[in-house]
Amino acid sequence: MSKSSELVRGNLLSILADNKFHSGETLGQTLGISRAAISNHIKIFNSLGLDIFSVTGKGYCLAQPLTLLNLERIRQYLKSSYFAEIEVLNVIGSTNQYLKDKLGLLKNGHTCLAEAQTAGRGRHGRKWVSPYAASLYLSMHWSFTGGYSALGGLSLAIGVAIVEALNVCGVHGVQLKWPNDIYAQGKKLAGVLIEVEGQIGSGCQAIIGVGINVTLPKSVENIDQPWIDLAQLTEQPLDRNMLAGTLANELINCLSLFEKSGLEAFITKWRGLDIYANQAIKLIVGQQTITGIGRGIDASGAILLETEQGVKAYHGGEISVRPI
Repeated sequence: MSKSSELVRGNLLSILADNKFHSGETLGQTLGISRAAISNHIKIFNSLGLDIFSVTGKGYCLAQPLTLLNLERIRQYLKSSYFAEIEVLNVIGSTNQYLKDKLGLLKNGHTCLAEAQTAGRGRHGRKWVSPYAASLYLSMHWSFTGGYSALGGLSLAIGVAIVEALNVCGVHGVQLKWPNDIYAQGKKLAGVLIEVEGQIGSGCQAIIGVGINVTLPKSVENIDQPWIDLAQLTEQPLDRNMLAGTLANELINCLSLFEKSGLEAFITKWRGLDIYANQAIKLIVGQQTITGIGRGIDASGAILLETEQGVKAYHGGEISVRPI
């Protein structure tokens, strides 16, 4: 996207943010472009998952209120001790990939957020559906001098940090699903994707990606499991800038503590949030399905499953957890 096109689209969204109808002619006059160009920009927004009504004789109107990410507003929610750099981007491929492309140049806590992702990724290479301004897409960088061995259970600690950020924002009743999902009312609310670069036996750099559903459009497609968003959990719309700042605070605290104490500092909280604690579940390990009772996690972060053969720990990789 060229800088001029990005500027036009930013100005166009600023006008439409009042949730009133604006004719293509008026929009074109205001922005100094043709009605056809306005129509093309609207189509691009639609392709990014942004719902915009188009009514003959009335013009264009956003389907729901829109609050764009704003760095200055995010900073209002950061603690005075916050030290890391934050970037707010418009449309990019992937926030994780954006930071991975800058490895070697980043300091701990460097964070980027985007309004939309065209190539968002989830666990096992799945696509993370990323409609425009409908969710929070955030990635943070952190270097670990202890290398890969220091990262055991990191996704579990990050899950605890996300729940605590949501609690601070007034969202309660949120639970965790091993190893990296956040649930509410039995449906997926958010997910974590951690990608690590480095050599065995030396330090490594982690990119921690977080996606939280905020107000997904009703027309959203290609989500392969039951989902929920914050709009269904709160009486008033949650400000994404508040959520971004609060989450950044909690992630910095989490990673600083994890670097010193590892998973041990988070185990008790994680167990208290375990959605499948003492529930019948099945583990899908490759082509094999193992059923039993979920017994939480051990000290290393492995999931514990009780079967007729006793309690056994299962570590990460290609394991998926499902209710029975």
